[in-house]
Amino acid sequence: MATRTYPEFSTKYPLLLKTIMKRPVAIYPNEIGIVYRNQVTGRYQRFTWNEWYRRTCRLANALKKLGVRAGVPGEPGDRIGTMALNTHRHMELYYAVPCIGAVLHCVNVRLSLEHIVYTIQHAEDEVLFFDDMLLPLVEAIYDRVKDKVKAFVYMADGTQLPTTKIAPLYAYEALLEAADDDFAWPDLHEDTNATLCYTTATTGLPKGAMFTHRALYLQTVHLIALANFSNDPTTARLGENAVPMIITPLFHIHGWCQPFAFVFGAHKIVLPGTFTVDGFCELVQTEKVTNASVVPTILALLLEYKDLDKYDLSSLVGLGVGGGALPLGLKEKIEARIPGARAGSGYGMTETAPATVISFVKKYMRDWPKEKLDAVRVKTGLPVLGMEVEVVDGQGNCVPHDGKTIGQIVVRGPWVMEKYYKNPEKTAEVWYDGWFHTGDLATVDEEGFLAIVDRVSDLIRSGSEMVPTVLLENLAAMAEFVLEAAVVGVPDPVWGQKALAIIKLVPGSGKNENDLIAFLKAEGVDKGKITKWMLPKLVAIVDEIPKTSVGKFSKRHIRDDIERFLAKAVVIKEA
Repeated sequence: MATRTYPEFSTKYPLLLKTIMKRPVAIYPNEIGIVYRNQVTGRYQRFTWNEWYRRTCRLANALKKLGVRAGVPGEPGDRIGTMALNTHRHMELYYAVPCIGAVLHCVNVRLSLEHIVYTIQHAEDEVLFFDDMLLPLVEAIYDRVKDKVKAFVYMADGTQLPTTKIAPLYAYEALLEAADDDFAWPDLHEDTNATLCYTTATTGLPKGAMFTHRALYLQTVHLIALANFSNDPTTARLGENAVPMIITPLFHIHGWCQPFAFVFGAHKIVLPGTFTVDGFCELVQTEKVTNASVVPTILALLLEYKDLDKYDLSSLVGLGVGGGALPLGLKEKIEARIPGARAGSGYGMTETAPATVISFVKKYMRDWPKEKLDAVRVKTGLPVLGMEVEVVDGQGNCVPHDGKTIGQIVVRGPWVMEKYYKNPEKTAEVWYDGWFHTGDLATVDEEGFLAIVDRVSDLIRSGSEMVPTVLLENLAAMAEFVLEAAVVGVPDPVWGQKALAIIKLVPGSGKNENDLIAFLKAEGVDKGKITKWMLPKLVAIVDEIPKTSVGKFSKRHIRDDIERFLAKAVVIKEA
């Protein structure tokens, strides 16, 4: 009689999110794992890893009682939508939903109503979980999604339901109270779909990208390995003693993979609900937060905050910056205000789950002076472990590593999406010649470091030359009087396009449009970073620069409202 070798638990052992979920419960069951501060009431809730796990088991049982079905490779399970902020309940959904074999669809609540409705309908969400503070938003879309969504779950501290037209409606905490706190997590196939993320739709309708357990598991372990390879002498290697705050919305590309990496790392995870400057400062001070990942806009908001120095932010050592280039000037400004913190850049997108490129200090750079290291840290960086990343020209050939030649970033790797969900036409536009084409432009220097210069759609074409807007934005942000800078192309009868710089000044700086051009000449033209013809021909000083739902500069909204910005703009005659 042949002996069974159980290959499914050896060479075919599945890479599943339940493995990530169980680690901190097994080794630190009684330590505080999740801290949530309600930004409305100011109330703190702290859960040990065991408490969080038991609640997640209860949620899994409740989902099964609601009739949620698991999927198999190639056939996604029921899609479960969430309209929620960075709360402990959302973190419970992050594991309960995919670990029973269903698909977690975190709805971007900052999209337009049209796009929110579209993503729910396109995903075919069976159940929709939503925060109490988002009740008005769900009521606003209810009539348009009620025929698709079979059940709604109201997430609040108590078990009482609000008076509302939404039906059938369940109370999250009541579902958990009625459920058992033990659950037999299934041994899913690792290629079972776990999550569905939608793009923020800078053009057209949002596009969905599905990711499997295997993809998310591999991204997580590669990011954790990368942290151990760090040679950056200014970033403390805190290991499991790190106290990260997840500021990136959990509805945005897996919260940049933080809910997986930080649970696997058994860190104490701090959740702010949503970002406010005073809430951020209070949480850093109270919980001794060590690191956070942010978009550049948040750094600008911190710099504007007049009471920043009243808080003890000395525990903060790491600020990961994504969602846009990290200008050297912005990095220098924030590190001057929070002396113990060091900021570094990274790059990713919805379709890459998102980890793709990250700031990295090579081992022989460790002893370089700070100014030279900072120039490395603001480069987009090197490919994340496990990812293949190239920059290619229009014929698909790799560009020279000269730091000057611009090409498109193409990627492939174990967590790059296979295809857009129910959208083969858009898939064919980005997946060809064996590479996913990102639509982002970059250069590569002799060390192999990428530096993002623009989106293909944002690049300014002036005459026969190309003007990279990110380069101009980064230079402008170096000025001590500039808080934020966005550059777009506007029509020009002679050159086709010319650059319009939209600037938000540091409060009380007293500077004007010509001061910006003088700075760009001195720091850019005179030092050979840009040529004179790249200088903006128009400069508009504004109170606010339009942002996307996740805090990036929204150049689509700028272009849609271009007449308003042109009305504010000053023509630079010497440029």
